[in-house]
Amino acid sequence: MKTLTLDEFIIEREKQFPYSTGEFSQLLNSIKLAAKIVNHEINRAGLVDILGKAGDTNVQGEDQKKLDVFANETFKQALVSRDIVCGILSEEDEDFIPVTGLDGGNKNNYILSMDPLDGSSNIDVSVSVGTIFSIHRRISPIGSPVNKTDFLQPGNQQVAAGYIIYGTSTMMVLTMGNGVNGFTLNPAIGTFYLSNPGMTFPETGTTYSVNEGYYRDFPRGIKDYIKYCQREEGDRPYTSRYIGSLVSDFHRNLIQGGIYLYPESTKYKQGKLRLQYEANPIAFLTEQAKGKATDGSRRILDIQPDELHQRIPFICGSPRMVEKVEEFLGRT
Repeated sequence: MKTLTLDEFIIEREKQFPYSTGEFSQLLNSIKLAAKIVNHEINRAGLVDILGKAGDTNVQGEDQKKLDVFANETFKQALVSRDIVCGILSEEDEDFIPVTGLDGGNKNNYILSMDPLDGSSNIDVSVSVGTIFSIHRRISPIGSPVNKTDFLQPGNQQVAAGYIIYGTSTMMVLTMGNGVNGFTLNPAIGTFYLSNPGMTFPETGTTYSVNEGYYRDFPRGIKDYIKYCQREEGDRPYTSRYIGSLVSDFHRNLIQGGIYLYPESTKYKQGKLRLQYEANPIAFLTEQAKGKATDGSRRILDIQPDELHQRIPFICGSPRMVEKVEEFLGRT
């Protein structure tokens, strides 16, 4: 049986996906192109002067790595040069970027929010990193410049979302609202092939992913859940696996079963992960893969954002494990 390329997959399934227009396909092609360029630079990062800090900080007050800057500019250039989006929101930029034509307007339908290089603090030690993206249809009238309202849509309005993980192999994991599929890059010919069709979370797992260095700062319910995971009862203790890259931790849990937690803490009172380009796209993928994503009490995809770079507590993964966390949080 022939293995489908990503392009062939989109064409074959276009009747099932209401937004699989030519414009949408071109948008995905631009993401693919940028991902291949970033993948190439990551793979040769140790050979060129591209590792380490860029000497600046982003809007979050975090040190920017050289590859952070490179990935951000690469994705923006790929999207802007093809004139297929009307606006871009990036973790690395303070404000959204309107993409306008010569007349000051834009006739394109889509906006894209992204974390161009998630887990970049791990770059210097050769740990897997990734790109996360979220696609919405604009709210503002076609032909007018985009505005902030376009970027403050809840996650349940996403048209598509996905991530690219750069590791021992490079994969794009994508949902267009009809399941989750993984495509692996063949670097010899630069083509993504369908390698993991119909990806779903196991109902439960034995892995929990949380930065236990903040244990003392966590809410009582999270502390109690971690203790529950560590008890030698039934199928426990669970295994603790935390990479420090949302894409990497999520990808492992999606395949093997598990839960990812980045709750609020005394250090990060609103949580640390950003809603629009980290929590929302990963939550969309989670639900499409039959998992569950919450901030501890609310469904992530139903949260109405108030700010472009809004932070949020984030818990996602195998549904039974997430429900157990909610049970512990509900007791406090």
